[in-house]
This record gives sequence, structure tokens and C-alpha cells, in this order.
Amino acid sequence: MHKDYQSLFYLDDGLHFLNHGSFGACPKPVFQQYQNWQRKLEEQPVLFLGRQYHELIRQAIQPLGVFLGTSPANLVFVPNATYGVNLIARSLSLKSGDEILTSDHEYGACDHTWTFICAKTGAIYIRQPLSFPALCGDEIVEQFWQGVTHRTKLIFLSHITSPTALRLPIEAICQKAKAHGILTLIDGAHTPGQIPLNLDQLGADFYTGNCHKWLLSPKGAGFLYADPSVQDLIDPLVVSWGYQTDSAKSSGSRFLDLLTWTGTHDPAAYLSVPAAIQFQQENRWQQVQQGCHDLIKEYLPKFLRLTGYPVLYHHDNQYQQMACIEIPRMQNLELFKSQLYDQFRIEIPTIDWNQRHFLRISMQAYNQASDLDALLEALEFQIPVHSIAGIGKR
Repeated sequence: MHKDYQSLFYLDDGLHFLNHGSFGACPKPVFQQYQNWQRKLEEQPVLFLGRQYHELIRQAIQPLGVFLGTSPANLVFVPNATYGVNLIARSLSLKSGDEILTSDHEYGACDHTWTFICAKTGAIYIRQPLSFPALCGDEIVEQFWQGVTHRTKLIFLSHITSPTALRLPIEAICQKAKAHGILTLIDGAHTPGQIPLNLDQLGADFYTGNCHKWLLSPKGAGFLYADPSVQDLIDPLVVSWGYQTDSAKSSGSRFLDLLTWTGTHDPAAYLSVPAAIQFQQENRWQQVQQGCHDLIKEYLPKFLRLTGYPVLYHHDNQYQQMACIEIPRMQNLELFKSQLYDQFRIEIPTIDWNQRHFLRISMQAYNQASDLDALLEALEFQIPVHSIAGIGKR
């Protein structure tokens, strides 16, 4: 990536920020637009929220619909993908013995959501194991489908998993689920802005994602997509004026009316999503994405040589701008993370997954090869030779 991209972000100088995947980082032009919306709101709050809000939201979601490959009538803004998962989980009429099938690669907060719902309803949350190092796409589908039974009511999966950064073959799974009459909910927290999306072609019944990660919007902007055939299944988490919308404010869609206005809030992050899309269009973002991917691809074998563990992906299309490397199990993983930051100024998440430890690398436009070199040097210092000797190539 060209070094000029670094000047477009507010990140601290001297920081090796390899953790874009957790909360993103908003570019200066987009953040300035966000602040403009906040000032506009404060200039006349009643006008803004009472009379302009619905039209502003409609205008903001139109370019998002184009970006995501669907009609704006199928989209609503939500604060984040976890909110979207909760909204669907609370809407479904589950009963005792119904099964929600997922993988063992899912985001912990969403695992908690389904555990909570199952405790309330008597439904069962099935976490189907998926091999890691990953199999090829067809083998992943076959391995996952072994968890399907006649009681499976919903398949819930991440498009790109949080703990393992693995891109799952969602298209094939959604197609197979539809043929078997099984609903699908896809957690796309890490997808928009990292890989192309066409929600109408994807085939998921429900899809929720974040705009504030890889799409680069301000924090607190996400979306929920619902196929028109299932929009009537959704209930709001918060019942407000949209429950009985007057004709002047109604969108003509019960789905949109129920979920658009849920009480007083600051919509500036939502309204800044078009600026984030425009920023990527103006800065040749496909080239940025490819450059980030190519750097990860170049460096994964270098980490392999250091740690003795294999590359975890069957093919390089199973990761894009985010990938994991396995490291030896640490007695204190949080201490290890703190040492990387305090001693080497490296911000990177440490992952404890299935009794194994990983580092999850995120590469964004502001990153350089020097950030990965710094991580390599830190690991050479922090991981003693005796701790990696004899590690098998499993």
C-alpha cells in the first residue's frame, strides 16, 4: 500500500495497528462528515429528529443497498451485527427440541445470544466442528451438513469468522438450506468492505453486518437484511412509534416502519455510511484490498517458519485482509498480548479457541510490510526457542 494512506487516518504514529478487525478505524474525511451530522442535529434537534429523520435515513440507505446488491426496501440500519443477530433470535418462534445449527468458529457474543434464547425456549444450539487448518470449500459444506437433522430450524453462520478469520462457503450452504426448507441467518460482521457482497444473489434469508469495520464508517453503524419472503417474521426489539406509523412518515413497509425508529438516538453514524462508501470508491479500494491480501499471503510462510505451525487456510481465497497464525499455548495469553503492546507497540488480538492459541492479523490501507516485520521480530523475542521445538505439522 502507498504510504499516503496513513495520513488519512487518526491512528497514533509509531503504532503497529494490526487489529482493524475489532473496531475498525475511520478515515478523516468520513469522520469529519460524521461530526458534521452531529452538529447539524444539535443546531435544531426537533427539526432534525422530528421532521427530517426518516427522509435522511432513506437517503443514506440507498447507496448502501447498491453497495450490498439489494433493494433498500430489504435493509434497515442497526447499531452492529450482534444487535442484528439478537433481533432475529428474539423474533423466531422456537419451541423445545428445535435446533439452531452453527459452527464452532462463531463469535462469542452471538454464541451467548443463542445460549440465552435456547434456555428460554428449550431449543438446542448445535455447534458443528469444522476442521482448522481448513478443508476446501466443498469439504467444509459436507462437514457442516453432517450436523443437519429433521429438527434443524435455522442455520446461523459467520461469513468470515471472528476467532479464525475463515471465509466460509456461505453461498453453497444457503442454497442447500433453501432446498431443505431451513432458514439461514448470516453474521457478516467482517464482510462489507473486505469482500464483495451481492445479498440478492447470496440467498440468505437474513444477513446482518457492520459498516464500522471494513467499510470504514464511524462506530455504531450496521445493517440487517431480510429477504422479502421472511420480513413478516421479524419483531422489533424495541416497540416505538413505528408500530403505528402515520401516513406522512410511513415507508409503505411494515418491516422498515417497525425497525427504523426505535426512540431518540444519534443517527450520525448511519448517515455517514454513504461518505464511507464514497471514500472507498475515490481511493481505489479494490486495489487496497488486494494489496492487503497479497501482504498477508507473502508473510504467512514466514510466520510458519518461525512457529512451526502450518498455514491454516486451504486456499488463499479463504482469507482476505484478515488471517490467523497459530502460536504455542501460553500460560497467560493476556499478559502476552500486553507485552506485545507495551514492549513493541503492536496492537493485535490474541485468540483462545478450542484449546489453541492464535494471533489474528488485520491488514488495512494504513499498514505496511514493516508492521508484519515488527510482529515477526517480536515473536522471535517473545516465543522462546524451546517452546516451539518439536511442534508437529498437524
